[in-house]
Amino acid sequence: MNEILIKNACVIDPISGINGEIMDIAVSDGRIVEEVGSGAEVIDAEGFLTLPGGIDSHTHICGTKVNFGRYMSPEDMRAGRTPRRGRMHSTSGYSVPTTYGNSYRYSGMGYTALLEGAMAPLEARHTHEEFAYTPLQDTMANVLFDGNWAIMEAVREKDTKRAAAIVGWTLAAVKGFGVKLTNPGGTEAWGWGKNVSSITDVVPYFEVTPGEIIDTMIRATEMLALPHSVHIHCNNLGLPGNYRTTLDTFDLVPDLNRKRQTLYATHVQFHAYGGTSWSDFCSKAEEITRSVNEKPQIVIDMGQVMFGKTTTMTADGPMEFNLYRLHHNKWSNHDVELETGSGIIPVLYRRKNLVNSIMWAIGLELALLTKNPWQCLLTTDNPNGAPFVRYPEIIGLLMSRKYREAEFATIHPDTEHRVSLPSIERELDWQEIAVMTRAGQARALGIVDIGKGRLAPGAEADIAIYPLKIGEVDPGREYERVIEGFRQTEYTIKRGRIVSRRGECLVWGNNTTIWVKPKISERYDMAQDPAFVEKFDRYYTVRMRNYPVQEEYLKRNLCIETETEL
Repeated sequence: MNEILIKNACVIDPISGINGEIMDIAVSDGRIVEEVGSGAEVIDAEGFLTLPGGIDSHTHICGTKVNFGRYMSPEDMRAGRTPRRGRMHSTSGYSVPTTYGNSYRYSGMGYTALLEGAMAPLEARHTHEEFAYTPLQDTMANVLFDGNWAIMEAVREKDTKRAAAIVGWTLAAVKGFGVKLTNPGGTEAWGWGKNVSSITDVVPYFEVTPGEIIDTMIRATEMLALPHSVHIHCNNLGLPGNYRTTLDTFDLVPDLNRKRQTLYATHVQFHAYGGTSWSDFCSKAEEITRSVNEKPQIVIDMGQVMFGKTTTMTADGPMEFNLYRLHHNKWSNHDVELETGSGIIPVLYRRKNLVNSIMWAIGLELALLTKNPWQCLLTTDNPNGAPFVRYPEIIGLLMSRKYREAEFATIHPDTEHRVSLPSIERELDWQEIAVMTRAGQARALGIVDIGKGRLAPGAEADIAIYPLKIGEVDPGREYERVIEGFRQTEYTIKRGRIVSRRGECLVWGNNTTIWVKPKISERYDMAQDPAFVEKFDRYYTVRMRNYPVQEEYLKRNLCIETETEL
């Protein structure tokens, strides 16, 4: 029996209603318990800030597009190199590190669970293989359905139950966690050299609109009782004036779930743009947050941009082509048969570039203008806006107006005429940061019931202890101390084991892959549906029997079975 007693911890646990209480935490066999025996290992937290393990609810760390990003940019792989030492493998890469590099860096920052934001079903095996080598975090993968031919045919026929059956079969087959829509309809249109420009445009050859896809998938997701809502990358990402499309999308969303949101909109910074061109480009974060503040059924994440080099990667192929035409950098585009696509291009966000400066401001505005921190979560759309190692700086910016003003003084001078950031006085507090980096993610992903995002007895013992005494630090003035404190934990504890101590990873690790298997009646079993099987065998390059990912690809896994209406 492995037991730990953490003494004198300054605990912030928003789900349990604990805000800065000095207390002890008892851990036994990977779970938090009421008490432990006298032989338990004792850790003196010395009054340091103690939070549930961090959760990244939208990141890109594993899979074929991530791996292509690695070998597409050898200059990036030469950065961030570390030698093998102790239990730690050698690593390399900055914006797109190796799998071990991702795992060690996240662990050193106190993160214990990660959601890969976009997994093409046909390429799921590769994602799961890389999950196995991301050893210190539990992992999940949202499955792309934005250009799925069978789904669009079900949408055209207005058959929500069939769409739900296809989603349920696919999630179980590829061991996925939730539904991801990226530029719904647009990624499939891109396969024909086209795109969609609004949620009412018709997808070529399928006679459906993005709005119809979104509505059907929301209702199918709730029909399947999935833990996580539809997770959407809205249409028109990165284009001036796209905020109107984002607002139109939000206006579609019904309130169908009492436990969580009905729609999770990701990297909304990239979808909050005003203007008609780059010459009059401006922030529309106020309009976006006004809509979010009125709709408890919507949760967003920031998609914060930070200045410097990074690599953009997304299933939104036409958007990446637009970036290529802007940057004229090396570029990759990929079509995944009947399902989705992807694109990759390295970028450099410059402080003195007006557009980049406005983008930086918009992400912060979204977080500061969203009244309820449970509705706006901290992300960079890693690595699209910036690598996740920049999270401590973002926390500093959100907690300190002084820091924001110092940074604002270094960017393009015309930015102040196109954003509202300089007028925002709000500074987030410690509890709000805890919500935006772990509790909010756990609730949005629907994983509170399996013990994530909290520190109450019965929860999984995922714990981060930071070298910060919140009563002795004024985040508004001493933002450097906040940034340094969040860069590296004193201890990161994963499932009751100390996995990282001051950035040094101490164990090999044994992560859990969390996936979902909806219980579907024989009537709606797509594997027995003649039309589905025939179309699969006719158009796919693999046979249907070779499509599912065997559990052997998942070393340690947790299957969440849901009761459905099918």
